[in-house]
Amino acid sequence: MKKPDAHQNNPAQIITGVPAIGLRPANQIMTLARMGSFHHSRLSFMRVLLRRLKAENWQFKRSRWNIDENGVGTATYEAIGPKRSYTLVAFAHDLPAEKRSDRVIAEAWDATFTLHDGLIDDSDIERLEKNVPLQEAGRISNGEFVLSRANRSVRLFDYVRDCLARGTQPSLDKIEPIGYLMRTTAVYGSGKFGAADRDLWATRPEFSGSFQPELLAVWLIRSFTIDIVEHMAAAKSPQTAVSLDPKIRRRIGVGNSTGLGMAPFLINHPSLVHSWINARETALARVRNLPSTDRKGLSNFLTLIARAAINADEWKSDSPYQIGKTQALRDDLANLGAFVSATSADAPYLWNRIYLWGEANLSLEGQEQLVSLLLEDHGSLIDDLATGMAADETIHFRIDGAMPLSRLREMMNTIYHWTDKIDYTRNDALARVWYVSEEKLEPRLGERFDEPIEPYEQPLAPGRDAVLAMIKIDEWLAKNENKNNVAQFLLQHPEHRHIVRRAQTVSKLEYAEIQDNTISASMQPIDLLRCKLSFFGASKFDPRSDRWLRITMYQGAPFPDELACLDPDALCYPPIAHSDHPDH
Repeated sequence: MKKPDAHQNNPAQIITGVPAIGLRPANQIMTLARMGSFHHSRLSFMRVLLRRLKAENWQFKRSRWNIDENGVGTATYEAIGPKRSYTLVAFAHDLPAEKRSDRVIAEAWDATFTLHDGLIDDSDIERLEKNVPLQEAGRISNGEFVLSRANRSVRLFDYVRDCLARGTQPSLDKIEPIGYLMRTTAVYGSGKFGAADRDLWATRPEFSGSFQPELLAVWLIRSFTIDIVEHMAAAKSPQTAVSLDPKIRRRIGVGNSTGLGMAPFLINHPSLVHSWINARETALARVRNLPSTDRKGLSNFLTLIARAAINADEWKSDSPYQIGKTQALRDDLANLGAFVSATSADAPYLWNRIYLWGEANLSLEGQEQLVSLLLEDHGSLIDDLATGMAADETIHFRIDGAMPLSRLREMMNTIYHWTDKIDYTRNDALARVWYVSEEKLEPRLGERFDEPIEPYEQPLAPGRDAVLAMIKIDEWLAKNENKNNVAQFLLQHPEHRHIVRRAQTVSKLEYAEIQDNTISASMQPIDLLRCKLSFFGASKFDPRSDRWLRITMYQGAPFPDELACLDPDALCYPPIAHSDHPDH
């Protein structure tokens, strides 16, 4: 199989001339352990969104605030762009502490939200008030793009409210390890529960890329979380209450609890995953191919390493899995800083030299942090790649039935060469079963040999399925010399249609297939979650088990009232000193 050109999906992105340093190969990148070590970068979707909103001079206002002294009521936030506007509608509820849960099966929340297409009137709010607080049990319309809900941080929300009510500012030492006042437990879009299908907004320039409506909603939710804690502080003590200091406020993001419902996404959307990782790898190659830099560029890079080290120090988790990775990252950043400090800015291909040193000396966690840091200061070189981080998945859906079966077999042998290392006759290689919960219609992961769930298995093990298909193809070719095309084979073996379609799809896309066993006993589902969330722009991944984790979104980013005067990309890592360099 010929390796596709790294830029074939977007000819406009080709760098003039043939680069001396190519893209990293898929067999190096597409393993769960490495993908589960990705960090946010300039190409992460939250940062792409904020750059676009700033460049297009979007305006924002809180148009309604009908919240009582108990923190119950309705608020709306308008995002007004050059051509279109959107409104976040927030419903605040009085939720007893015993009902507060991160579980997707929860039935009540501290706040519920929807993102409405356009400016909203009272009749739409009345309609939404009857449905949005019900979440899955209610229905929104194709005039809404996003449905979401959030719960307060038990540790931080009351602390910040009480500090502000007393007239004091909360301590950053308490804010940083948590990083949010509320965390969302779901952010639904793309047609779920009546929301607008993606086709209705995918061609809008303000939403080019991936997950832009959802991330606009989350950014506006962040403003709501600040407004309501300040409102409740003022209600508690109107004579002494103060607002959050902007420098402290900026260090508060939005939390998120994400579980297995998101995990199969990377398996089910191979062409989209390719577009994400291809853009990231292309960006890295562009930076590595720069022949030179200067002392300012090297100094900026050292500052970034120091800021990433602060972030790693503030990254707290109770998970032994993550504790080990984070400690390795802290050590890696210390060693990286020492190496770069001893490196001359005059060295040719300096960024490639630093990358190669990292590949040889850092953990996977540290290597992928280094990749993000290398991209950080090169916006003019790589930011154009963000527009290509979407995919028309329909173009790959039709199976080429006329393809000679022998050609398919050769193709699959090349694509799935990595399965040679896996013995699928062993129980530990087949230990897990992906299935869909009848109660919540959400993906779940069970134990094949402990639970009677195999009849409900979803096709989320491409490696295993490819091996089974190749065995059947070999048997067919040995017996049917005159029926040697894909259509003839699938007429008799329709159970292999999904993997044949997949093989024909991923054969054209270098980074489409995860080259790992997604049903093994040792597989960590949180690696799938983290990979996807890193492309969103999440940070401080905190696994609560091997199947769900908490993250922070938009920590450090500007708020709507700051976007015009602050660079969102300059704020994505903690400042060197909170008090002295708030806007570093």
